[in-house]
Amino acid sequence: MVRNDTFYADKWINYYGAQFGYKNLYLFIDGEDQQSPKMSDKINCFQEPHIPMKRAKGDRYRARKISYFAQSLFKKYEVVLAMDIDEFLVLDPNVEGSLSDYLLSNFQMDSISALGIDVGQHKNLEQPIDLNKPFLSQRRFAQVSDRYTKPIVAFKPLTWGSGYHRVKGKNFKVDEYLFLFHFGLVDLDTTLLKITDKEITEAGWSGHMDRRLALFQDILKGPVENTESFIVTARTYFNTTRKWYAWNKPSPIKGNAVIEIPDRFKSIV
Repeated sequence: MVRNDTFYADKWINYYGAQFGYKNLYLFIDGEDQQSPKMSDKINCFQEPHIPMKRAKGDRYRARKISYFAQSLFKKYEVVLAMDIDEFLVLDPNVEGSLSDYLLSNFQMDSISALGIDVGQHKNLEQPIDLNKPFLSQRRFAQVSDRYTKPIVAFKPLTWGSGYHRVKGKNFKVDEYLFLFHFGLVDLDTTLLKITDKEITEAGWSGHMDRRLALFQDILKGPVENTESFIVTARTYFNTTRKWYAWNKPSPIKGNAVIEIPDRFKSIV
């Protein structure tokens, strides 16, 4: 579901269309005042009236709506994914085969998560993003994130919590070869414009966005020494570490979690 986006939608359609076929994509446009993405005629695109809501209520509404819709898709599909428009599920290029084939492996569980990789701009080393080039060819650094280690892949009908950060009543496994690249802060200028948007501030997003801006400062501090070993350690940590009040979501990593994105991902997204 997308609203007020001129940045990610066509890249999202292009990427997932190439992975799964365009007619297997479903996108909800939040608001009849919104322009459809340029490539919307290639996918299943639904435009609905916008209902103004505060951030928390809106998150719950979207998760519930998409969950109900996703449940209905199991009449036709074996695997269903749900994600935000700025999130891109990637199979490790070291694994042979396509993302589609990999997801059709015999997973003995209701859902799985990819390892969350929160990509940001190093403002001293990197230029504003060029939408005509792969994002990962222009960005070197990211933060391994519990927030984006999300169970977006479903093998059975289920219900996601707000933001797809958890599955209600169920735990999930962080897969060994899947990565979820989050590009919400891939461009500093775009982010700064977004946080001053009147609709966003009135809906109560200001505090959330202010916290998210810390990513830019974390990236300036530099990456861990060995990205590959850190990725393995982080995946194990997210699979095994839970807080008692959030037993079906990974706990945050303490300390530095910034990595240098491995070169093998540069041309993918």
